[in-house]
Amino acid sequence: MTKETQEGITVKKEENFSEWYQQVILKAQLADYSAVKGCMIIRPSAYHIWQEIQDDFNRRIKKFGVKNAYFPLFIPESFFQREAEHAQGFKPEVAWVSNSEDGERLAIRPTSETVIYDSYSKWIRSHRDLPLRINQWANIVRWETKATRLFIRTREFLWQEGHCVYETEDECDKETRMYLDEYKKLCEDLLALPVITGKKSEKEKFAGASQTLSIESIMPDGKALQMGTSHNLGQNFAKSFKISFLGEDGKERLPWQNSWGISTRLIGALVMFHGDDKGLILPPKVAFSRIVIIPILFKKTQDKVLKKAKEIKKKLLKHNPILDDRNYSPGWKYNEWELKGIPIRIEIGPRDIKKNQVVIVRRDNNEKKSVKISDIQREIEATLDMIQKNLLARAKKKMESKIVYVKDFSEFKKAIKSGKAVKAYWCGVRKCEDEIKDKSEGAKSINMPFDPPKNVDEKCFHCNEISSGLWYFAKSY
Repeated sequence: MTKETQEGITVKKEENFSEWYQQVILKAQLADYSAVKGCMIIRPSAYHIWQEIQDDFNRRIKKFGVKNAYFPLFIPESFFQREAEHAQGFKPEVAWVSNSEDGERLAIRPTSETVIYDSYSKWIRSHRDLPLRINQWANIVRWETKATRLFIRTREFLWQEGHCVYETEDECDKETRMYLDEYKKLCEDLLALPVITGKKSEKEKFAGASQTLSIESIMPDGKALQMGTSHNLGQNFAKSFKISFLGEDGKERLPWQNSWGISTRLIGALVMFHGDDKGLILPPKVAFSRIVIIPILFKKTQDKVLKKAKEIKKKLLKHNPILDDRNYSPGWKYNEWELKGIPIRIEIGPRDIKKNQVVIVRRDNNEKKSVKISDIQREIEATLDMIQKNLLARAKKKMESKIVYVKDFSEFKKAIKSGKAVKAYWCGVRKCEDEIKDKSEGAKSINMPFDPPKNVDEKCFHCNEISSGLWYFAKSY
């Protein structure tokens, strides 16, 4: 027997969430730290998840006529200055290259509105050029000064950003919400992640936007994580970048624009929600290998068991099964594949062969089930489907348990201090939000749901002025 030195997760999720998260990421081999401070290396198992997200979302946006393109990494400083609010909003995060040939500083893309809209000003001439719908998959650099965290906050990360131009405000409004709804479907259907959809406050909206919509989730530690955004940019960037078109009436008009994006942050959310004290739990739809086959080997019967295990592997090739026939004990192998989150484990030993069966073990709840080998394909399909659904249902329940409704600021502070997110009626005023954040050690508005319960008699939980609606608040990543 090969010497066994494996070390699993050494802290409990409930007791030290931050350390637990870091250990899962590193030990499940999703990512590693880079030699460059604040950056990360995305390892193959996590990059596969990102590819599944790309494939899923590309299918979704293709049906709306969105086409993929690529724009430069470097952005002239003068482009940022054209939209003052946008430039100011990103100023602290921009990394600069100062040795451009013409002497102008170049920004390393923190977002691409400016460089893309410079091109749009050349491409759009007539109403016949609209709507223009383009998406880009790219890397982004934001020179974070806060403590970084793998997948959640790094100086370089991967993302998707869509940029659309419309003839009318109604079109822009409709599609800004539409792309957000597609993000929600992706999170829930593919990643089994529950989200809250809504509108950002004036303080929290994207720099230069008229309105920002977002999908948010409350993590198991009670902190909010922004999972994706869709910005109605109005006509601000069109004015700044001189984007115009001739309408059907022959008059020159300004178009309406939006931008929308998600990032590799979704992988961090997946780990936080679904992982447990044993390690990672992968939703079947994004797992490269959905099954690991563990043969129980004894000297006298190992040839027969391995032969049957290989036959089973062939039956299940569509799920990229792993056959672990290494010279380690079964228990050691169980721990390793549980750490890495493989959705289903199949155990087969000499007793199972005599009964013409295998044992199927679910990673999400550790349930075991004996299954006839003749039924294995059908059972695996059904079990994978159950795991996917159970992970979403469990995550929804967990998120809901972390949110409490409060009526006044005293209840608010108590809830935030206890590690909860809050929903409360709030006025929506920036000054009030600043005061809330200062008095509650950093809690801020997350978003206002699109169809919240309306009660005209409710007042702001903090300043007691007229409420603008029911809002979510939390500390956030």
